[in-house]
Amino acid sequence: MKGYLHIYEGDGKGKTTAAVGLAVRCAGSGQKVLFTQFLKGNTSSEIGVLERIPNIIVYQNHKAFGFSFMMDSREQNDAKTYYRDHFRETIFFAKRERVRLLVLDELLDVYNLNMVDQAEVCHFLRTRPADMEVVLTGRNPSTELVRMADYISQVKKIKHPYDWGVSARVGIEM
Repeated sequence: MKGYLHIYEGDGKGKTTAAVGLAVRCAGSGQKVLFTQFLKGNTSSEIGVLERIPNIIVYQNHKAFGFSFMMDSREQNDAKTYYRDHFRETIFFAKRERVRLLVLDELLDVYNLNMVDQAEVCHFLRTRPADMEVVLTGRNPSTELVRMADYISQVKKIKHPYDWGVSARVGIEM
């Protein structure tokens, strides 16, 4: 079965939720899934339940560096090194485990911040195993990634409690 590239992007709530739903569907059909996150440090509440689902492997991202615009240059360099290594390790693991679905949550954001090697990401997407489905989430996919994508779903914010000062709530936004 051919694997396709999905992008869930936009400024609205639900990109990760859509990726989690697809991971559950794929695992429920008996296929192997690898799920990893960038920028979040595995603090999102879905991680605990994903780890308990047969056929889903959560490849932990053990560091969170905070918002990129609040980082000094040393923190940005540390984040760049960490996320480049995390991407490479994830790809190696996904190929070794022969996963059917690879979810790279928030990859679009680290891609846009040059915290992963963009050429390396594109090369992987072009040369990945033919049956590997890949999901990228985040905001503002590059023209190159849009060209490569088979599915693009945009999650558009119309209204969100954050706009009037409500912080992210455990179990709902995180």
